[in-house]
Amino acid sequence: MGKAAKQTGKKLPSAPVAARKEKTKKNPLFEKAPKNFRLGGDVQPKRDLTRFVKWPKFVRLQRMKRVMLMRLKVPPAINQFNAAIDKNQASQVLRLCKKYMPETKEAKKARLMEMAQQKKDGQEVKSKKPQVVKYGLNHITTLVENKQAKLVVIAHDVDPIELVCWLPALCRKKDVPYCIIKGKSRLGQLVHKKAVSCVALTSVTKEDQKDLETLASNFKAQFNDNAEVRRRWGGGVMGIKSQHITASRERAVQVEQAKKLGMKIA
Repeated sequence: MGKAAKQTGKKLPSAPVAARKEKTKKNPLFEKAPKNFRLGGDVQPKRDLTRFVKWPKFVRLQRMKRVMLMRLKVPPAINQFNAAIDKNQASQVLRLCKKYMPETKEAKKARLMEMAQQKKDGQEVKSKKPQVVKYGLNHITTLVENKQAKLVVIAHDVDPIELVCWLPALCRKKDVPYCIIKGKSRLGQLVHKKAVSCVALTSVTKEDQKDLETLASNFKAQFNDNAEVRRRWGGGVMGIKSQHITASRERAVQVEQAKKLGMKIA
């Protein structure tokens, strides 16, 4: 075997000065310190950990309950509590009810002390029946049965809902105007409680009589005389994944039918 043939290719010229890549000069004072994100290493960067949070049990339960009520078929007796009044109507109702908030324990004590002092001094004790918001499920039931309630306000999130699911039917039976408002805690603030299931107005002053009649007539048309509210079923809304699967199946059925008819669907 002879010696390997020498390469006879032409030597390429060197790159121009402008095109040459200049090496970046590193400052020796600053050393590169890469972070180690493995176990026992550096602290991980901040990120959204919402999906990794272990939520309290009551939060998980109320979220599961909400999803379940969306998935399952909800009967009209329970679904009617989703048809609550809007924000403007709620503000009008609460504004009227706040004028008739019951007295606090301190105010009641002061009033009784004043009455006792008047009686002790031999003066005539003057007392009149106060006009206040009525609360308590049993009390309001009695007022509705006796047709003494002029307007009944029911909370939409009473738990368990079986406590008040029959109250709208009783109000319709006795021809008492009622409405459903969002938030049992909002009703509780009217009577110095954390939460109440319902409140009622039995009497108001002459200045507020017109406002009460207007609200009562509006709610009577919206709830008492509205047959659609008490006939509409709720729920039956599937999740986004289930909706996509159902849509793809329907699409496949349409394509199959089109093939049988000799048509093409893109």
